[in-house]
Amino acid sequence: MKIKITLIITILFFAFQAKAQVKPVKRDTLKEVIITSSRIDLPFKENSRTIHIITSKEIINSAATNVADVLQQVAGVDIRRRGTAGSQADLFIRGGGFDQTLLLIDGIKMDDSQTGHHTMNAALPIEVIERIEIIKGPAARVFGQNAFTGAINIVTKKKLDNTISANIEAGSFGQLNGSVTFGKEFENASIIAHVGALTSDGYRENSDYNNYNYFLKGVFNKRKQPIEVLATFFDRKFGAQNFYTPEAFGFNEYEETQNSLLGVQTTFKTEKFKITPRIYWRRGQDIFLLKRDDPSFFRNLHITNKVGAEANASYTSNAGITGFGVDISRVSISSNNLGKRDRIMANMFLEHRFKFADGQIDITPGVAVTYFSDFKFHAFPGLDIGFKLSDNLKAYGNLGITYRIPTYTDLYYNDRSTIGNPNLKPEEAFAQEIGLKYNAGKFSSSIAVFNRDATNLIDFIRPDTGASKYTATNIAEVNTKGFEINADYRFKLNTYNQTLAIGYNFLDDDILDQNKDLSRYNLNTLKHQFITRFSSQLFKNVKQNIIYKHAERSVGTSYNVWDASVIVDFNAFNFTITANNIFNADYIESGFVPMPPSSILFGLRYNF
Repeated sequence: MKIKITLIITILFFAFQAKAQVKPVKRDTLKEVIITSSRIDLPFKENSRTIHIITSKEIINSAATNVADVLQQVAGVDIRRRGTAGSQADLFIRGGGFDQTLLLIDGIKMDDSQTGHHTMNAALPIEVIERIEIIKGPAARVFGQNAFTGAINIVTKKKLDNTISANIEAGSFGQLNGSVTFGKEFENASIIAHVGALTSDGYRENSDYNNYNYFLKGVFNKRKQPIEVLATFFDRKFGAQNFYTPEAFGFNEYEETQNSLLGVQTTFKTEKFKITPRIYWRRGQDIFLLKRDDPSFFRNLHITNKVGAEANASYTSNAGITGFGVDISRVSISSNNLGKRDRIMANMFLEHRFKFADGQIDITPGVAVTYFSDFKFHAFPGLDIGFKLSDNLKAYGNLGITYRIPTYTDLYYNDRSTIGNPNLKPEEAFAQEIGLKYNAGKFSSSIAVFNRDATNLIDFIRPDTGASKYTATNIAEVNTKGFEINADYRFKLNTYNQTLAIGYNFLDDDILDQNKDLSRYNLNTLKHQFITRFSSQLFKNVKQNIIYKHAERSVGTSYNVWDASVIVDFNAFNFTITANNIFNADYIESGFVPMPPSSILFGLRYNF
């Protein structure tokens, strides 16, 4: 506890030291979102895919303290947490697996060759996020490998002017959080920096955590040719009670993870041509102990690296917009369990957006071709079609082939209960979707119907009830279908803005017919998901948010969770109260780990 308090006092000390040099925080309203997660930059309303945008303002009003909790409020996205405060969370989209969703930071692909369990380790602190772009459906032709069921691109803020804000939070289970976010504009450069700590004694035995976040973004040479540099480092230490083994085994599991990113990019632009070259380095480290106080009993250490260079370009002509590019990377792992391994990956993509009937119809065919040094060449063709039915209504459809090669855990992992399979085949699927989007200012809505026919899905199964080990296996054919509905209504009461948002997602698959009793991961599909959020303001300085989440999984379990927050804003500072799981629902999202009971968190943020 002394270490926690000392860190937070140090953060606040530096914040007060900078007070005389900065001005109050300014919040910009995002008027026209340009989707950057597609290779061709397009306004949100012109895109012919199912894309959900979470703005920085919505993040502030989400009653969430980390990205995993923010994403839980989006229909079609299934966040299955083992730890809290982002310690460990698996990311699923539309019934896919945690290895089948790609996370990007400012367009940099953050896939981990060890396992998709580490995907959310790269998620940024919410203070530096401009928006989150969620692409649902087949995204392989846009991003290649790992975007099997969708992708999530976290876009960082471009600048914070001359500002600094300090945040401190305290609440149930010994939660004590602190952070400082700093922005500075120079004559020919700008900098954003963030340092933060999220700590807790834990809500149950061996669920304590100490999580530290460091973020730095700089833009240099702004007058001539701007160069953007991004650096992140996240260090997490947490009790992992029953993360991987049931309570009856009596193990006292513990885990430490590190995730870092360094990226440098620039953009060359003319009236018709745009190209963005980039180099990046992503590093991950994972230490797992089966017995926290006895490292010699069972210890895994995995270190992964990904070094890459890419260039994305677009060209505008009378025939439309052409997007093309190449991404070459080397991934490697050094592990006491998985060994030392590496592969070279090269991804090339090409797409073109045609417009017909005075812009009422758009058609975008495209293809990505990827080479793996250990899995050879594979192609991912796809097609998007959009019909503008009126100024406010658009119909769209897309289809594509998607693909995922096995992780090193799938191929080579081995312990007392699990064995990998070096003979695994890559997963493949053919996905289709049709939808409608409506936006009339105060009211917006969308509906999408989707289908995915997958082959060779990878899961760890036991061939019979007497088997002692789960073995990585290609399951036969699996069909997943469903639909999704979203609606937002914005209105005023006494001149104050109010927002009511609802989302519903239905999924149906035949995976239970494959291996109902013996599968480890793939049987927990979120069959029914209903989410509603009411963000209201009744007084000048007070805002309220209520979030309701209903989930029913294919194995029959269901639960209802209510969260709420109150924000009291007085310009220079604001005071927040966040309540989670208000009615003390008893539920499990993943494995054997019960989620926290009702809790409350008090926060104070001061803007200098």
